[in-house]
Amino acid sequence: MSSVVALQPEPAPITACTISRDVSNFDLLIEDMETELGESWGDLTFNDAIVFLNQPDADALEFVAIAVDSEDEGDLARISGIISTAKDKGIKVILIAEEVSPIALHQLLKLGADDFVPYPLPENALHEAVERLAQAPAVLEAAAPTSFKPKGDRDGVVLAVHGIAGGTGATTLAVNLAWELATVQKDNPPRVCLIDLDFQYGSVSTYLDLPRREAVYEMLSDTGAMDNESFLQATLNFSDKLHVLTAPSEMLPLDIVGSEDISKVLDVARANFDFVVVDMPSTVVQWTEAVLHQAHVYFATIELDMRSAQNTLRMIRALKSEELPYEKLRYVLNRAPKFTDLSGKGRAKRLAESLDIAIELHLPDGTKQVTQSNDHGLPLAETAAKNPLRREIQKLAKSIYDLNVASEAATA
Repeated sequence: MSSVVALQPEPAPITACTISRDVSNFDLLIEDMETELGESWGDLTFNDAIVFLNQPDADALEFVAIAVDSEDEGDLARISGIISTAKDKGIKVILIAEEVSPIALHQLLKLGADDFVPYPLPENALHEAVERLAQAPAVLEAAAPTSFKPKGDRDGVVLAVHGIAGGTGATTLAVNLAWELATVQKDNPPRVCLIDLDFQYGSVSTYLDLPRREAVYEMLSDTGAMDNESFLQATLNFSDKLHVLTAPSEMLPLDIVGSEDISKVLDVARANFDFVVVDMPSTVVQWTEAVLHQAHVYFATIELDMRSAQNTLRMIRALKSEELPYEKLRYVLNRAPKFTDLSGKGRAKRLAESLDIAIELHLPDGTKQVTQSNDHGLPLAETAAKNPLRREIQKLAKSIYDLNVASEAATA
């Protein structure tokens, strides 16, 4: 009898679990878990999860994949308890969400989920998430005042981003361009600062999950006394790679500062950073001129619709009437037609011809992954590295960096 027992193979140890209301609602997750782990995973309902996680058997778990959808939003307290219990036990958490509201998603992510994957699962998304957990990457640091010593020894490139119409992806471009520039080189990366000048509806802090600080308002209120030190104290660092001056904590009138104030802010930023990315309000104000003069490139984001066309025409007329350098504008078509969409490409060409402009950048539709990444408070590179929009912004950042290096070498 003992010899027969000895011949029976031992069951594979359980190293991961899915936790959901009903895992059959996430059939792609089942397939990916089987592909990734074979038989070394189990499934728990929300009711069973807390009980199991507090048992000794849970010590062998490497991670849990908590899957939620819109029907689970009424059960957030229990799901939050599961995440907290897993984190207390040292078990890593992958959050998988389908059509969950931004508020609910933000609440769950703030509890410390180690990774986030949208559902339906993109190809290889779970595998990549598991790999990231296995490599134990450094957790993005909590927001903290920057600590490097300001020397004022640089002459940074100013890149402004202005949405010609609402919802054209200006802030998404600004945030991800700044991040790609900050990470363009592993060795000796450039120093990058991202400035949110939309004092009313600026969302850079939301897209990077950073707090808005009173120090920003205090600095803007007295730019005459601002120096390198006080400017850097008003910024926050993101992952110790990107320095961010968020919008103020309260909604302020856009004319609370003048051109001299904004020029001083940009002067100090340029003196301490290699690249300064400025997220502009869509409204044109008196100090827009100051940014336009200082900007090396002024990106104007548009879409393939009538409002963008009309607003672009108004913008060009306004700049020409004030004899401002409208030629600095570089038009960016967001959600551009795909390569095979000949009709859409024809419309884009006619739009450019009718406005007498050149659309130099065509950014693809990043789909729901962009919204999910923004709600998560992370750049696309951290949540959807293979997203087509992320890849185009990465190429843009690399070309800007290479051009700047070549320019510095020529003038050296």
